[in-house]
Amino acid sequence: MSKDPSQIIFGPVARDSALVLERAARLASALAAAGVGPGDAIAVLARNDFVLIEATLACQKIDAFVVPVNWHWTGPEIGYVLRDAAVKAVLAHDEFVPLVREVAPAGCRVVAATPSGDEAKARIADVEDYDQWIAGFQPSAAQGTGRESSMIYTSGTTGKPKAVRRTPADPVESKNRAEMLKHVYHGYPTTRALTTGPLYHLFSIAVTMTVFNAGGIVCVMRRFDPEEALALIEKHRLTHAYMVPTMFVRMLRLPAEVRRRYDLSSLVYIHHTAAPCPPDVKRAMIDWVGPVLWENYGSSETGLITTCSSDEWLRKPGTVGKAVLSGEVRIYDAEGRQLGPNQTGDIYLKMHGSPDFTYHGNEEARAKVGRDGFVTAGDIGYLDEDGYLFLSDRKSDMLISGGVNIYPKEIEDALLAHPEVADAAVFGVPDAEFGELPAAHVQLVPQSHLTADSLIQFLRARLAGYKVPRKIVFEEALPRQDNGKIYKRLLRDRYWEGQAKKI
Repeated sequence: MSKDPSQIIFGPVARDSALVLERAARLASALAAAGVGPGDAIAVLARNDFVLIEATLACQKIDAFVVPVNWHWTGPEIGYVLRDAAVKAVLAHDEFVPLVREVAPAGCRVVAATPSGDEAKARIADVEDYDQWIAGFQPSAAQGTGRESSMIYTSGTTGKPKAVRRTPADPVESKNRAEMLKHVYHGYPTTRALTTGPLYHLFSIAVTMTVFNAGGIVCVMRRFDPEEALALIEKHRLTHAYMVPTMFVRMLRLPAEVRRRYDLSSLVYIHHTAAPCPPDVKRAMIDWVGPVLWENYGSSETGLITTCSSDEWLRKPGTVGKAVLSGEVRIYDAEGRQLGPNQTGDIYLKMHGSPDFTYHGNEEARAKVGRDGFVTAGDIGYLDEDGYLFLSDRKSDMLISGGVNIYPKEIEDALLAHPEVADAAVFGVPDAEFGELPAAHVQLVPQSHLTADSLIQFLRARLAGYKVPRKIVFEEALPRQDNGKIYKRLLRDRYWEGQAKKI
């Protein structure tokens, strides 16, 4: 495939790399003039748009940190992040500016950015207009040391979000990390990529910046729509797509005639991560688009550690792959003993030779996730005899019923195998006799008339009796984030009010 000019596309607006880099350099000058220096942080509260790309590049030039903020969060949640990070400036889309002004710390500069492609809105009193602001500065010639990096706040599904802050990297560590990103995300000049998730999530911003910095083309969806994704792949002849499993479910639910309408033959890789993919969903995707799916596993703290091709997965269904490059996976039991093949325990990860991290202002939390220089994301699983990693569940989600461990992921996979189930969340609810029992909250496909009894019968043919949920609740929609993770806490807490809290 011939090399086209590097560019980023958001909806109807495309900008080549020269324009993006020029605007980022002007922003770097503007931020420096506003008192943002090495080690300082700025925040971006915006839907998927150029402003976050430009802010990331600008902060690299002046050795500052950029903090992408989840725009789904409420005022108190956003205010907590802005104060915790001690941001000196917030770049916000117009719609979020009133909220930001209410919760931003004193002295923080607020700048309003109109989404690209939208009509310019009336100026907000006493708030700088982003485009006019950066236009007043010459592009910065600063190069940055490459020692600072991003500061990403975790999703906070189980409490207040924590900021993952990379420790300064030496030249060797920086090179190793760049090589890992290139290897896993295929950052090459000929890559034509589709980013489907929100850029406030590490996976989406990492793949976007990796491909852009390599000179490729990146098409970023403003918000995921299954048919629009297929149309964009055909229109731009995209070679790579970066998704999460819930997006696969939504695409597979499209009518067959709709899926056949689009030419997806340009695809050579579909990368997915962030949440485990139900086996039936993955098989259906491979049957549809071919063996182009690649699964990755890691965390915001460690980066991606394992990778798995479609062929590997078909040989070992359910695996999330083997460690790549200098990555290593270890399994420990509750007493801290390293376990052998096919023994289930806590998963710990490390990419040797890459920069370490800390939780901003929370060394105690950092210490809790570490062991022997390795880091856990809170998942449970095992390594087989060939070194392939299998996930059982998240430690916080596992429930113990009558002394027996039950892993909700297994039940959720069984639920999603039903053609009328669009989404599912399983967790433990209190029970006087067994301590807790599995319950399921389920979202059905439109026009479904599925009953709880018939769904339970479906599960009984696939699961041991003690794993079948005793309670099934149908929801119009489950509280799932755009990055694929679900806020189980919002569903579970109602059952545990006034009781001993689930750990």
